[in-house]
Amino acid sequence: MTDQGPEQPGDFDKPTPEPPPSFPPAPAASGVGAPADVGTRFVARLIDHILLGIVTILIIIPLVIAAAFADVSTGFGGLFGGFGIGSIVASIVTAVIVIGYFALMEAQLGQTVGKMLVGLKTEGPDGNKPSFDQALKRNAWYAIAIVPWIGGLAQLAVAVYIAVTISNSQTRTGWHDTFAGGTRVVRAR
Repeated sequence: MTDQGPEQPGDFDKPTPEPPPSFPPAPAASGVGAPADVGTRFVARLIDHILLGIVTILIIIPLVIAAAFADVSTGFGGLFGGFGIGSIVASIVTAVIVIGYFALMEAQLGQTVGKMLVGLKTEGPDGNKPSFDQALKRNAWYAIAIVPWIGGLAQLAVAVYIAVTISNSQTRTGWHDTFAGGTRVVRAR
C-alpha cells in the first residue's frame, strides 16, 4: 500500500467537470420526446391497420374477382384460398398499399393516422421526420406477406420479434428502427 501523501488544501474546492452534452439531447423519461412504449405503438398500428383494412378491401375485392375470372387454370382458387392469380394480386396490392401508406405518412408528416390519434411521431436519426428511404426501410418487413403459404405467419413472427426488440431496448427502438438507420418513435404530446 502506498501513501499518496496528505491531501492538499483546495482539492475539494475544484468543480467537477460537466459531461459533454449529447446531440440530440436525451429526452426526459416521460413526456414529449420520450421513447414510446410498445403498447402505445401497438394501439397506433392497430388503428392504422383497421383503416388500411377498409381501404384495401375496397380496392382488392374488384381486383381479386377480376383476376379469379381470368385465372382459367384454377377458377376461383385464387378467390377462395388457392394460390392462383387472385391471391397473388391481392398479396402484392396489399403489400404496396400498406408499405406505401406507412412510408409516405412517416416521411411526409412524421406520423400516421394511428400515431396522430395516440400522440406519437416517428423521427429520423437526426430528430427530424425520417426520409422516405428510412421510412421505406422501416416498414419493408410488410412485404414478407406476399410469400405463398407462410407469408402471413412469417409477418406475424416478424411483428412479434419487433415488439420484443422494442421492449428489450432502453431507447425503445425495434429491429426495424435499427434497420432504417436509427429511426425512433417518440411521444408527440
